Amino acid sequence: MTQLLENIEIETAPNPEVAIIWMHGLGADGNDFVPLVRELDLTGLPGIRFVFPHADQIPVTVNGGYVMRAWYDISNADLVRREDDAGLRRSQQQIEALIAREKARGIKAGRIILAGFSQGCAMTLQTGVRHPEKLAGLLCLSGYLPVAATVAAERTEESLDTPIFMAHGRSDGVVPIVRAEQSRDALKAMGYQIEWHEYPMQHSLCQEEVDDIGAWLKKVLA
Repeated sequence: MTQLLENIEIETAPNPEVAIIWMHGLGADGNDFVPLVRELDLTGLPGIRFVFPHADQIPVTVNGGYVMRAWYDISNADLVRREDDAGLRRSQQQIEALIAREKARGIKAGRIILAGFSQGCAMTLQTGVRHPEKLAGLLCLSGYLPVAATVAAERTEESLDTPIFMAHGRSDGVVPIVRAEQSRDALKAMGYQIEWHEYPMQHSLCQEEVDDIGAWLKKVLA
């Protein structure tokens, strides 16, 4: 049985009907996106339980083996060569355990959103397209589709109905926008419905993006 990751929870109302499981980026932790809850316009939405898990601490090759919170190892700055398949799948199981906990607490799969930034975005896609049920949505910020060559064989039919929001900065020097565009196009070719946004920013968030996320949440949770 997969041990549940430590996490931070914020509920916008008692007895929430929706869960958003939000994965942080490399070297950060679950606290990273907690302030965003106050910035999102959630007017008219049902109660939401935000879950911000902390990834395990592992040595990261591209950072000289330094131990930090990471969802998987990165060997090369290009993000493509020698991808950490085992690490990706281990973290995928941990995220599935969080989904299972929300279902056990009474929130249906169709009311669960996976969200993530950078490495957390990669984990959102890694898990979401392989999940055996339609989820409420995948919120994918400044990241990419990992181990892309395996997705066509491993994605589930049910996941094709999960709406995907992808957003990226045109000046991103950590995950170049071309990687995100390739990911978007690969997912579209498989039949996924993508809402794509790009912004004049680097590897970060901007206010326009926060506003667009709020609008998308209202659309998929309506």
